[in-house]
Amino acid sequence: MSRQTADDGLPSARDGIDERQAQWRAELPDVDTRGMAILGRARWITLAARPPIEAVLKAYDLDSGEADVLFTLLRSGPPYRLRPTELFRSLMISSGGLTDRLNRLAKAGLIRRVEAEGDGRSLPVELTEEGRRRAREAFREDMAVEAAMLRGLTEEEQVQLAALLRKLTLTIPTADRRD
Repeated sequence: MSRQTADDGLPSARDGIDERQAQWRAELPDVDTRGMAILGRARWITLAARPPIEAVLKAYDLDSGEADVLFTLLRSGPPYRLRPTELFRSLMISSGGLTDRLNRLAKAGLIRRVEAEGDGRSLPVELTEEGRRRAREAFREDMAVEAAMLRGLTEEEQVQLAALLRKLTLTIPTADRRD
């Protein structure tokens, strides 16, 4: 018995986006719904991925915004220190939002403000030993959860999909693209 395939050559299993496209083809056959096929699925994936990722972060007593700060500081490398403006630009949030996150993280003992050499106007933000430990552990577990979500794709498919998404990201004009 052979499996049926869809127009794209993949097995003919259908999802909710396929159903919506079929409905729109019947209602407005002149409208191209390929954007829905891609962006609708990207949105669904994002929404489905959030709860397990947020559960990982919660296990480390972090929310996603706090984790963003810790991960940004950790990936900056030793001494795991950035100026607030560098964090602000990297995270693409309001300065008030950053201040709130920094205050919560400092209160939890995960970051500290340090004197800037030769610059008294800015107090760089630095991970504490506990902040580095928690960030490393949470990031490792987060990446394991995300890898598990991708098990339905071969390694080659994952590389291809990442390349296509990168290409799409670079072609969609937006003022607040995160690099």
